[in-house]
Amino acid sequence: MPRFRYRARTAEGQLIRGEVDADDQRGAANYVMNLGATPLALEPENDEKVGASTDVGELLARYFGRPVPLTDLIIFARHFRSLLHAGVPVIRALRGLADNAQNDRLKKSLLDIAINLESGSALAESMNQHRSVFPPLFIHMVRVGEQSGQLETALARMADNLEQERLTRERIKSALRYPIFVLIAIVGAFLVVNLFVIPTFAQLFESLNTELPFATRILLGMSNFMQQNGIALLVMAVAGGFFLRSYLRTDAGRLQWDQFKLRLPIAGPVLRRALLARFGRTFAMALRAGVPLLTAIDSVAEATDNRFVSKGIKGLRAGIERGESLHSVCKQSGLFTPMVLQMLAVGEETGQLADLMDQVAAFYESEVEADLKRLPSYIEPIMVGFIGLLVLVLAVGIFMPVWQMSSAFG
Repeated sequence: MPRFRYRARTAEGQLIRGEVDADDQRGAANYVMNLGATPLALEPENDEKVGASTDVGELLARYFGRPVPLTDLIIFARHFRSLLHAGVPVIRALRGLADNAQNDRLKKSLLDIAINLESGSALAESMNQHRSVFPPLFIHMVRVGEQSGQLETALARMADNLEQERLTRERIKSALRYPIFVLIAIVGAFLVVNLFVIPTFAQLFESLNTELPFATRILLGMSNFMQQNGIALLVMAVAGGFFLRSYLRTDAGRLQWDQFKLRLPIAGPVLRRALLARFGRTFAMALRAGVPLLTAIDSVAEATDNRFVSKGIKGLRAGIERGESLHSVCKQSGLFTPMVLQMLAVGEETGQLADLMDQVAAFYESEVEADLKRLPSYIEPIMVGFIGLLVLVLAVGIFMPVWQMSSAFG
């Protein structure tokens, strides 16, 4: 999706700048007007500027750089809120937090935001220039907090939201740690067998000059191929990894990968429920903070961290702008379960949409937690099957000929 740089003026006469992802200039203009500002300039941003850079260190940092950890953002939000509550000025608080920040990217961003504030920029617009550090929902919450005079409340809610997301990620990592370790062990065993074990038996088979079973010839051919082309295979694997990483950074690649993850047999349904929980939690938080519905949809779409789901949520805008209800456009999207659709319908009728979305989030968070506890029991049989298959291949391809020759000589 294209990104546009905008320059606008609020009703109070304040000049603001920032960036927004939109399908075209009209969509970008609508986004700016939803902020309560009048667009003065909209310019498409060239995403290929990274390739034109001659700073090798900057290129490496952008390519291999990792996002700011959620823990650091949580600490920043809580400490920033505490400093503001204690009466510390915003600029002084940001500089103090930058001095104590452990992450270099966060430190640099906070210092740059403080400089922009000294030149008269708004806090949210200054953060918007560092979208790689601060999530879009974080920026929207800060903007609403500034406009409503409830910045401390917005920061507290954002910290709670990030903490919940961190706990979910930790549960997923914990559930996948054992299967990944077993998978690495299987790959390592496969390489050791092909590079060291099979060549030893190959010399034995060659010296006996006997007819070998088909499975044994397959294993010997695979081992010879890996020995003769090991360096080429390693280079191809590294090049393939770089290509895959670059492709997944494109819009098309990220969209296909995120859609593929939702179709995985075991992890797909768990991920879908986790995304529904995140949708409910962030949507409720945005509505409680007073974010306009269309702006809230954009914020929630970015917060899902799944390009396929994000595209579907952003597609809800068109139906809402035509005057359709939120429930009807969500039903047409096909992204939501009947339970979520029912809660949306009741929430619109009763005016308690935020409370019901919180209930949806709590339900699916408990479901995800239970799924993650059961996930190892689903994956362990698959891992055991892989190990059994490896042992079977070795038995059929290597040990059976040895047994046959032993009985022939015996």
